[in-house]
Amino acid sequence: MKTTIKLAVASALVAAASAANAGIVIPAGDWTLDIGGVVNAYYTSTRTSGDDTIIPGTPFTLGGANATGTRSTNNITTGLLPNYLSVSGKTRQNDLDVAFTISINPGASTTAAAFQGAQQENRQAFLTVGDKSWGSVKFGKDLGIFASDAILSDMTLLGVGSGAGFLAGNTTTLGRIGSGYIYADWKSQISYTSPNWNGFQFTAGFTQAFDDAVSGSFARKGARPAIEAKASYEWVGDVAGKVWVSGITQKLETFDGSETGRGIDVGGTVNVSGFGLTAYYYDGKGIGTTGQFLGAIDSTGRRTDSDGGYVQGTYTIPGVGTKLGVSWGESNLEGDVTTGIQADLKNQMWTVGAYHPLTKHLNLVAEYSDVKTEIDTNIGNVDSKAKTVSLGAILFF
Repeated sequence: MKTTIKLAVASALVAAASAANAGIVIPAGDWTLDIGGVVNAYYTSTRTSGDDTIIPGTPFTLGGANATGTRSTNNITTGLLPNYLSVSGKTRQNDLDVAFTISINPGASTTAAAFQGAQQENRQAFLTVGDKSWGSVKFGKDLGIFASDAILSDMTLLGVGSGAGFLAGNTTTLGRIGSGYIYADWKSQISYTSPNWNGFQFTAGFTQAFDDAVSGSFARKGARPAIEAKASYEWVGDVAGKVWVSGITQKLETFDGSETGRGIDVGGTVNVSGFGLTAYYYDGKGIGTTGQFLGAIDSTGRRTDSDGGYVQGTYTIPGVGTKLGVSWGESNLEGDVTTGIQADLKNQMWTVGAYHPLTKHLNLVAEYSDVKTEIDTNIGNVDSKAKTVSLGAILFF
């Protein structure tokens, strides 16, 4: 499977100690079609304490453990991965490898009677053209380049992580997004990926500029396409692993001029004798937190600072295949605290999980996540917590 969602599926299956297989392969004349996807659902129980993270009298709603103001909520919802139906095709024409992918992402939950309209996303629609001798070029919408390896290495890719309470009825939860890394997101792009040279590979390209979507934001518009790039080296053997570095830069218009946002990250994962260890760190100026460029500009029209990372350890039980994991991560945003419109934000999360391959394609998941949010402004401080237990299943095909 060569599309990005199938890479995510393969990463998730590896995390669950299951074999990653191709989907439903159909020869069709000059083309080979591949139909694959994900179906998942979880029962979640979230208990919150502390303050509501929506600060009265301000539009500040970034992140937060208790964004509903309630003390307990139980939901049946999808996890970090949405439900997916992906159709890909590939062919060889005029000495070129040509391929496409189109996907739809129906939600599996709703919280409103007689209302289903919001439960749909379309995350992928792209084509690629290339050759193994010189690489490939991608045109269209797919997973972003910056921070993509952070989410693909996250063990909660198979599960729920944070956000099960206040995101009920949406197509996904947050996993570790916003408490260890910034979301790579699904972005329109024109990008180039090099051949794989004995484990080394790089990708670089232009991606659609994002606005700062926070209500009341002082960053009005992404002025021009972002530039993103990443490089990685992967090796196999008794001690296998991967290391990577990626970056992004984008110009943002503000109320009194412009600023350039940028982010950089570095990470690695090592696997030996059933044990896995992942470490990741990112740093940004004008990149925001949780989502790219959310809270990127403060009330003075200047860039905010952000950083964070996570560490993760896993162990696969021999002969059983169950993967046990524990991870901790943190994301920080330093803004202008003099107005209350922007603030200092810290999200921390512990997660422990068990991921059991019941069959080659079906995995049972149990997780516990403990999130703490701290927000400091000149009109007061917010300290909230959320503890989520989730039980469910995820199927890949």
